[in-house]
Amino acid sequence: MFGDRKTNAGCGDKMKAMQVISLTLLSVLAASAQVLKSGKCPKPAVQADFDASRYLGKWYEIKKLPTFFQKGECSTATYSLKSPGVVGVLNSELLDDGTINSIVGSAKAKNPAEPAKLEVSFFEGSPPGPYWVLSTDYEGHSLVYGCTDFGLFRTEFSWILSREPTLSEETVEELHGILSSVGINVDKMVPTIQDETYCSAMNQ
Repeated sequence: MFGDRKTNAGCGDKMKAMQVISLTLLSVLAASAQVLKSGKCPKPAVQADFDASRYLGKWYEIKKLPTFFQKGECSTATYSLKSPGVVGVLNSELLDDGTINSIVGSAKAKNPAEPAKLEVSFFEGSPPGPYWVLSTDYEGHSLVYGCTDFGLFRTEFSWILSREPTLSEETVEELHGILSSVGINVDKMVPTIQDETYCSAMNQ
């Protein structure tokens, strides 16, 4: 009987520990402005017949869901062909102190039959992050979505990208509609400063 009580107490301690860990994770994500939602990740439709070779080149970030790993403005993503089936990634942003922060990674489709569902890796040994191209015309806009499950919760990422530092409001609204249709709260998206004068250091 005492043994049972001890076992139950042990289970209780484990449950409490898990709750503390979960709450700590939630607190960290909340403090970092990460978009955290309950429930499993949705499975939105992606760009049909995605052609990675047409996607290469420079993209300007227009709007995004807040992330803990992006602190600056004037953000750009430049994609290049690294090797067959592997895309090189260079993300850059301008920090408040005037310095440029850049990170290099690579992306590839987990399943060649679903080329629009890319996975991006930046650090050796770290798990790749989902980068799903929901919509792109290759020459004007791109809508990217990523989602990762954490038990009962999920973190969501989304970026609206453009080949130019600006994008028409009509196109932005159209892309908002795609996100809203799969339950993503577009009201949480924040615009990225791409003012030519403010971002001039990025072009030097």
